[in-house]
Amino acid sequence: MNTLRLDPLSGRWVAISTDRANTSQFLSTREHGLDENRETCPFCPGNEEATPPALESYNSDGRWLVRVISNRFPAFSGDGPFVVQHHGPVFIDAPANGIHEVLILSPSHDMTWADFSIIQTRLVMSTIRDRIEEHQNTPGLRYSQAIVNSGREAGASIYHPHGQLMGIPIVPRELIEEQGNFSRFSGGCLLCVAMGTEESARERLLQATDATVTIAPYWSGSPYELLIIPRAHEGHLERSDEDTLTSIGVAIRDALKALKAHLGNVAYNVVFHSAPYRSTSPFHWHVHILPKLTTPAGFELGTGLYINVVSPEEAAKNLRPYINRDMSEKSDEAQTAC
Repeated sequence: MNTLRLDPLSGRWVAISTDRANTSQFLSTREHGLDENRETCPFCPGNEEATPPALESYNSDGRWLVRVISNRFPAFSGDGPFVVQHHGPVFIDAPANGIHEVLILSPSHDMTWADFSIIQTRLVMSTIRDRIEEHQNTPGLRYSQAIVNSGREAGASIYHPHGQLMGIPIVPRELIEEQGNFSRFSGGCLLCVAMGTEESARERLLQATDATVTIAPYWSGSPYELLIIPRAHEGHLERSDEDTLTSIGVAIRDALKALKAHLGNVAYNVVFHSAPYRSTSPFHWHVHILPKLTTPAGFELGTGLYINVVSPEEAAKNLRPYINRDMSEKSDEAQTAC
């Protein structure tokens, strides 16, 4: 049974996921790569029987473009109540109830988000919105975390482009800390102010469109870390309009394309931060892009203080040549979704 255990030193909950069968596929070694074989890939068209039935399937001309399935090895599952149990002064746990889904981002085995058309991007972002809306109507859940892990170093266990969406019964400490920083910021919305100042300074600005701003944040903790912010002030991703969602998806695509052009086929994480379902605290939803170019060492793990060997100013300067309006405005006719 999967459980949540409270770390009394940090105040963070830790998920103990012993139900994740065949754990060797989740344990990274230098010898263990990703299987790129289309014939055995469970996410490729024609292999649908290798996965649980689709929870959602977005189709065109009789073929699917995006699928959502239940994760066969869920870290969170079950619909029981969130009951905290004390087994001693420092042993506190609760059932890891919730929802754990896989978002198959494209039928194409080799296509990444960097290659998506606007149509495919819109579908992916709409799917994330739809699933969060579904989660928030599930009793006992408080927050949904959408992520995309690309590459073994970023935590992916399957080569085919996919993401994951987890509806969980707690608000993670990372979100609690972000919400607290929004509430303590006295100059208005923290990210609205950040957008305005970064557009004026331009040193760390990667891309600015009518709907989005992409920056290498001043406080970047790792090389080529990027932050994508919708201009429309909204705390909840699922409440954003379709044009905003599509624009964010396109900004993600453009940023990943620039990273690939400059750095090569680097592993990365895309992390969506949206306010907890019923939260009314100050917040502005956003997207973190975290390339896996370095490995946190003992100092970082022991202190929580990260050492970044590439300044955000240098990162933005290196990536800007690969970002332009033409990249964002290519017609769908000039691209292929799959």
